[in-house]
Amino acid sequence: MSHSARNLRFDRRLARRRGWIAPEELERELSDLPDVSAKIQPPEDEPMEAAAAPAQTPSPGDGSADPVAGA
Repeated sequence: MSHSARNLRFDRRLARRRGWIAPEELERELSDLPDVSAKIQPPEDEPMEAAAAPAQTPSPGDGSADPVAGA
């Protein structure tokens, strides 16, 4: 079986089709995959929510947005 045909056989979208691949064969192929957990990037020190939070903007009408309004 060619490499591309083998990849197509174990494609997740096609593996769901009834009769496409035996569950035992799929389980055997999945168990033969190498363990790549050592390649996971360690988490960053700063939480993602804090880094993605937008900068605070002044509320309209409080005068902080217009430097002339407070004078």
